[in-house]
Amino acid sequence: MNMRILVTGGAGYLGSILVPELLAAGYQVTVLDNFHFKQVSLAQVCWNPALSLVRGDARDMTLVKPLLAEVDAVIPLAAVVGAPACAADIIAAKTLNLDAVRETLTLLSPDQRVLMPITNSGYGIGRPGQACDETSPLRPISLYGRTKVEAEAAALERENTLTFRLATVFGMSPRMRLDLLVNDFVHRAVYDRSVVLFEPHFKRNYLHVHDVARVFLHGLTHFDGMRGWPYNAGLSDANLSKMDLCQTIKRHLPDFHILEAPLGEDPDKRDYIVSNARLEATGFRCAHSLDDGIVELIKGFQMVRGATYNNL
Repeated sequence: MNMRILVTGGAGYLGSILVPELLAAGYQVTVLDNFHFKQVSLAQVCWNPALSLVRGDARDMTLVKPLLAEVDAVIPLAAVVGAPACAADIIAAKTLNLDAVRETLTLLSPDQRVLMPITNSGYGIGRPGQACDETSPLRPISLYGRTKVEAEAAALERENTLTFRLATVFGMSPRMRLDLLVNDFVHRAVYDRSVVLFEPHFKRNYLHVHDVARVFLHGLTHFDGMRGWPYNAGLSDANLSKMDLCQTIKRHLPDFHILEAPLGEDPDKRDYIVSNARLEATGFRCAHSLDDGIVELIKGFQMVRGATYNNL
């Protein structure tokens, strides 16, 4: 398999899992990353002659343009990810999450493929008991959600594109993040043995980081039949409230104490459940359960501790 793929942000939380899987599947991969977090998360695959690494900014089109000319497909992972990180740097959020994507799309030929990660947080606040599918209204309530929804709309204007609306991702990665909800709560359970929940009934969907890699590989393999559409990607048995999530963690760590805050509110107002039926109809099934990820994280947090591993 000689397909050449450009992965922007390929040394980040998702890319550090995805890129080795792409290489193992026989793809030639160019990674563009600014290595903002001083990570060496792709060190284990530098031996592979099919990997090229370029240090730089995905907003620098003088750098991006010649890289695009050499590839058959693009996976634009480079982004300011998450509502807090976008709120902390509004200019970077808009220029990287949206403007750079729009500019990159203008440089592509019609034959080049785009597989873009979006977020299912674009659904904002759903209707109680009603799962959001890809036809549901997109009502993002954060800058992060708005930039990703607009980037998706721009990408789907071209024929040779598909997008994945990723659920809240969890699991260990060489470029670890502790700010993701499952990772955060398990870390608190391991080290603090307690968590204080604001608005514990708020629901969302979840997805293991290795299944993120698997869904991109699935999209590459089945691209001709999937292109032109967005796909929700998540665990269909994990549309859970924050309280449900904590109770699941508590099954593995019985000393975990869950406290509900009588006052205050969660700044992240997302509250929805999601249908992943469109993706599953293409033959994809997640391989890693929420319980699998919790067990993995408990082991991983023997190595990882502290606020260094966030996205700010």
